[in-house]
Amino acid sequence: MILFLLLSFSASLFASTPNHADNNYAEADSLNLMVEFSLFYEYHKNKDYASAEPHGWNIVHSKPENFLQFKPFHKMEDILWYLHDSTDITEEQKLTIADTTIYLYNRAMEVDKDKAPYFQIKKAFVMEIWKDLPAAEVIAEYVKAFEMDPNAPTFYKDRLGRLYKDNAADDNEYKLLALDLYSNLSEADPNNEIWIQMIESLAENPEELMDITKRAWELDKENLEKAWKYASLCLRNKEYTRAIEALEFLVGKSPDVINYWMQLSSAYDKTDQTDKTISAYKKLISLQPDNRDNYANLALVYKKMDQLSVARSYLQKASNIDPDWDFPYFVEAQIYEQAARNCIGSKFEFIDKVVYQLAVDTYKIARSKGGQNAGAAGERMNALKESVPQQEDFFFRNIKSGEKIKIEGKCYDWIGRTVIVP
Repeated sequence: MILFLLLSFSASLFASTPNHADNNYAEADSLNLMVEFSLFYEYHKNKDYASAEPHGWNIVHSKPENFLQFKPFHKMEDILWYLHDSTDITEEQKLTIADTTIYLYNRAMEVDKDKAPYFQIKKAFVMEIWKDLPAAEVIAEYVKAFEMDPNAPTFYKDRLGRLYKDNAADDNEYKLLALDLYSNLSEADPNNEIWIQMIESLAENPEELMDITKRAWELDKENLEKAWKYASLCLRNKEYTRAIEALEFLVGKSPDVINYWMQLSSAYDKTDQTDKTISAYKKLISLQPDNRDNYANLALVYKKMDQLSVARSYLQKASNIDPDWDFPYFVEAQIYEQAARNCIGSKFEFIDKVVYQLAVDTYKIARSKGGQNAGAAGERMNALKESVPQQEDFFFRNIKSGEKIKIEGKCYDWIGRTVIVP
């Protein structure tokens, strides 16, 4: 019985499809539309698509706007998709259904403006999958759909991306467009491996991929989004020098965007451009005066330059912002170790041992914070146990437990700290 109904449905559909404008549907003024829609609604609800179909077309061709709250176009879509995918019909009949479905979507977009983006994207899909139309024609329909709804489902964006990829040639920009599309998808969903794989498949190697991305930016030089995509790709491939060009452009155009400065300061640091690194971190501090990381990162730069006093001052600022953070104390202890190594020279003197003791005491503070550096702080304390003053050092100098030893002399005057004898 079901097969009979579907075949009847097919026959009526194929008979009515070739010229929609001339279909012999009843005129609107001679229809009782409420009765027609009630019949259509009930038959559809019961999945009696063969009976629902003629009543549905009467609504579509008359005044469907009167029934939009009941989604008549979606219901007709159900019927056509079911017939196309779930019945045993010929390829020729399937093509006829495809044409009819495209007609339905065009009619829906005329009447139901709010749902037009949905119908446009489904139209593009039918043109691609059911009709297998030329890529350029289908691409234009997908592009139109995404202009109507930039937040369309990623499934359809992936369809467009694959069309770009499969039809890329020297005489078109499809490869660039595919790369741009998948870069956007990856940025929105960075953990999706499919987008990353598609990006990687668009080029033979990372170098070519960066070249493609740069060319896309150069063709639209004022486009911040394309500049950021190029910079991000360079950073991901650790091509920091290449990234700097785009990042400098970005901070020039958007000087208050923190992420641009963060990436630029890191890129400067990776390429040993010390003065520019310092300037970039200071800019970050001006933008985020309460961000502890900016002070700590700047401290690391000065530490690398052996400007230990300046480095410590920035660590102290980081600690003032977050007193429970162990990292500034851990790095400060490293600074004291570094100071001792720099000052020891040819003779390991008592004051050098005292500086190492200061390092151990500072590591102890870092460990007490219980942060992620606690374990490393404990390891350094153990490693330095032979470098700190021993009991005989205090005995021969008549220094008793509880006394304070001021760190001064040699190249230690900047430290300005005291150590309490254990």
